Amino acid sequence: MSHSFTTRVISLTTGSEETVTDLTQVCEGFLTETATGRDGLLNLFVPHATAGLAVLETGAGSDSDLLATLHHLLPADDRWQHRHGTPGHGRDHVLPAFLPPHATLPVVAGRLALGTWQSVCLVDTNKDNPQRQVRLGFLG
Repeated sequence: MSHSFTTRVISLTTGSEETVTDLTQVCEGFLTETATGRDGLLNLFVPHATAGLAVLETGAGSDSDLLATLHHLLPADDRWQHRHGTPGHGRDHVLPAFLPPHATLPVVAGRLALGTWQSVCLVDTNKDNPQRQVRLGFLG
C-alpha cells in the first residue's frame, strides 16, 4: 500500500467577536484535491495559543451553546494571571486545554467520515487576533 502526506495552510479572518467557524467545506475541498478516493487520516492543527478545534453540530444553536458554556466555565473577567490584551484575555490562553488545537479525523474513499450532524469547527474566543491559520494534512 502506497502512503503519501500532503499538507496545506489556510488563512482566515474570524473578526472581533467570539466565533465558531465551520471548516467542514474547506476540509472537503482539500480532500477532493489531495485524497482522490483514498482512505486515510485528515489532521488539522491551529498554530495559535488562543484557539481550538471542535467537532460538533452547527446551525441548530450548538455553536452558540458552546460559546455560552465557555463563558460559564472560563469567564472573561479580571481573575486571570495572564493580563495583556482585552479584559479577560487570559481565558483565551486557557481555551486550548478544553478545546485542543488539533484534531485527527478518518477519511474514507476521499471524504470525511463524519456523523450526519458533525462539523469540524475552529473555536476562537480571542477578540484581539482575528487573523488565524489552520494547517490541514492528509495521510493516506
